Amino acid sequence: QVQLVESGGGLVQAGGSLRLSCAASGRTFRTYFMGWFRQAPGQEREFVATTTWVGGSTYYADSVKGRFTISRDADKNTVYLQMNSVKPEDTAVYYCAASDIYTDYNRESTYNYWGQGTQVTVSS
Repeated sequence: QVQLVESGGGLVQAGGSLRLSCAASGRTFRTYFMGWFRQAPGQEREFVATTTWVGGSTYYADSVKGRFTISRDADKNTVYLQMNSVKPEDTAVYYCAASDIYTDYNRESTYNYWGQGTQVTVSS
């Protein structure tokens, strides 16, 4: 089992920055992907970004590429999502997710561990 705890959400103005953190505990040595999804009101949860725990390869949704950066600190078992140049459409609940399966990195079904979510609100 892997436990995930997100932090860092809040209210930010359009064009500003925010950093989300996700601390992992438990059987993290089996983790392959750790990433972020988001869900806006009335919409389905969507892939944002992910990183491989070993090697640190990163993958992004087109909507955030060039604005968001995912990184990991293996010593702290923590993944970060640096959000720059945020837009009102980035408003959502952001979920940290982990997978011990090597398969499609952008599919929700790939991830078998989830955090409780943290709200990000971008004002215009």
